[in-house]
Amino acid sequence: MPYFTWTETGLTADCASLEAMASRFQESAALMRRMAAEGFRLEQTSDGPRITHPDPAVFESYGFISEEPPERQLTMLS
Repeated sequence: MPYFTWTETGLTADCASLEAMASRFQESAALMRRMAAEGFRLEQTSDGPRITHPDPAVFESYGFISEEPPERQLTMLS
């Protein structure tokens, strides 16, 4: 299943005001709610939180790049 590791290192680091910070949080929350509605899930692992989706096409439609090992990313062709 495609995934990426969630690391937040400055969501609001470039914000100049509390209003800008609030806006950034609201934008992020809206995106996370949309992702949840489309089947993305959060998995806790020893390496940190991972965001996953069972459908690689949906995962890629968001522009995410899977961190799966290359052999797990191969698609079996009939």
